Amino acid sequence: MSSLVNRQWRLTSRPAGMVQVSNFGCFEEPVADLKSGEILLRVLYVSFDPAMRAFLREGPSYVAPQQVGAVMRAGAIGQVARSTRSDYRVGEIVFGALGWQEYATIDEANIAGVAKLTPAFPLPRYMGVLGGTGLTAYFGMLDVGKIKEGETVLTSGAAGATGSVAAQIAKIHGCRSIGIAGGPVKCRWLIDELGLDGAIDYKNENVSERLAQLAPKGVDVYFENVGGPLLETVIGHMALRGRIVLCGMIATYNAEQRPPGPSNLFDLIARRIRMEGFLAGDYLPRFSEGRTALEGWLSAGRLKSHEDIQTGFENIPKTFMRLFTGENLGKQMLKIADPAPFPV
Repeated sequence: MSSLVNRQWRLTSRPAGMVQVSNFGCFEEPVADLKSGEILLRVLYVSFDPAMRAFLREGPSYVAPQQVGAVMRAGAIGQVARSTRSDYRVGEIVFGALGWQEYATIDEANIAGVAKLTPAFPLPRYMGVLGGTGLTAYFGMLDVGKIKEGETVLTSGAAGATGSVAAQIAKIHGCRSIGIAGGPVKCRWLIDELGLDGAIDYKNENVSERLAQLAPKGVDVYFENVGGPLLETVIGHMALRGRIVLCGMIATYNAEQRPPGPSNLFDLIARRIRMEGFLAGDYLPRFSEGRTALEGWLSAGRLKSHEDIQTGFENIPKTFMRLFTGENLGKQMLKIADPAPFPV
């Protein structure tokens, strides 16, 4: 019989408005012995994304809602601790939807969702710039936004995980790249560290006035991560035949009621603006293409990565909330453990 104990964070109540630590509870249960075809993964790093808040609603989304009483879903990097399979050896590093827990048992029906990693970069990179957030930025900018050299590209949430990569991709492709972020520290980071051409502090500056200064001929491509009133403001500054890439709507995820839409949608008609939403999963067959490009830019120093790594299993819910209070810089994640020798 296994002597391991698994700690888990489960959703215990659906949030009403802003998500709270009290919506989650910490539980312990013994790790069951493996059945044929199963593997046991020790979770090393947990990933946090704003869209996880949308999954806490009871209504449908592009994935099934998180069930109350179940382990909170999340992407994570883990290490094979025990295995009954010849194709997954003890000690190998993997990525998958392992959840907010210290150990995850993966059965044969779900093994396809676990991807092996052969790390050539530090492990956190594979949940950030080389993971889902980097791939979202890559396909959103290039396939949906169709950015062109010389265009003015604006990114909201530019100091976040996806936005920081998206804004850099625009710069790599010869665009004038402007980012919107909250606070002078983040805005300085966008310019001094990431090399953007301009930054707008939405907390302390008038966004409309700053856009008129930084993009006097209009915004050609807007990579949207925020939504809410900001979207309406930017629509008013779009150039003729501009493109708006809808990636996220973090300003609305904690809203108790559906917020009103932009009042200036007629501008989309008058200026022949295209606005399109997308999901990174739409490009699953091309993930290797995107990751190869991102790895190349990262190795050449043209793309910079920043991970906001918190520590301690007990801090998982608090770390999730950092996404909605603007505390994170770059990709938000939490470290539970280092890779270790096995078996345990």
